[in-house]
Amino acid sequence: MNVNWDRLRVFFAVAEAGSFTDAAKILRLSQPAVSRQISTLEREIDNTLFHRHHKGLVLTEVGEDVFKTTKHVLSEFEKMEERIVDLRGTPEGPLKVTTTVAFGSTWLSSRMNRFHDLYPQIRVSLLLVDDHEFDLSTRDADVAIRFSPQVQPFAVQTRLMKIQYHIFACRRYLERKGTPEVSRDLLDHDLIVYGDDVQAPIDNINWLLDLARTHKKDFEPALTVSSIHGIFQAVRSGMGIAALPLYLAEEEETLTEILPDCQGPEFDAYLVYLEEMRDSMRLRVLREFLLNEAQPGRMQ
Repeated sequence: MNVNWDRLRVFFAVAEAGSFTDAAKILRLSQPAVSRQISTLEREIDNTLFHRHHKGLVLTEVGEDVFKTTKHVLSEFEKMEERIVDLRGTPEGPLKVTTTVAFGSTWLSSRMNRFHDLYPQIRVSLLLVDDHEFDLSTRDADVAIRFSPQVQPFAVQTRLMKIQYHIFACRRYLERKGTPEVSRDLLDHDLIVYGDDVQAPIDNINWLLDLARTHKKDFEPALTVSSIHGIFQAVRSGMGIAALPLYLAEEEETLTEILPDCQGPEFDAYLVYLEEMRDSMRLRVLREFLLNEAQPGRMQ
């Protein structure tokens, strides 16, 4: 049985989009043209690929099998194209990088202008999420920055930097409320801490609240936020005092470190990618760039 590859590409787009209309927009074809391609493909394989109803298109059992196979073939084809590009000797092409919103929207994104100046032919996409992790094995992303050692099979990880937590407040807040001199002074201030309604990204994340409660057991924070980036924004606005990663506070000139002797947890950040990407020139230059940027004492 000979199946037209172009029709398989159309099928894959329809399966991902869930409708002929949306797939047509993606493929820049007319909706009737897309529909005809699918009908022809179904005749070629003598099977129905989609259940059609008013809610949209749903893959049949055969359709699911064809979709999985097509996805695998497309992935392998993309890898082949990337290897060919790397053999040219010039870093170019797409590169998807995933990490958390807090790290990606501050430390990482603020350095992308320098990376682009060095390698303008590399098209970087930053995938910033907190509620789930993109899967490297399915090529949802090419490289990830994670904040704990990874146990994925075939994953390569390189230590990028050490993350340290310190106590910060906005200068406007300190002008209004005064600066704590000792940990007991925290009882007279508004603390912003991580909410307990979702799993915290690191252990002992609310060590600042624990520190205040060594002086008063029932002490309550002024605000809880289930996001490191949200805590950062609240501190930046002058809401109160919080423990923040040093990399985050260093990106904001209006923040001042207080109680420097009271330092919180520290942990490593890792650059993670699959073994198959090791020889990718795009990834290699990004890795070298980020490792250089992460050097202690480097100008921000």
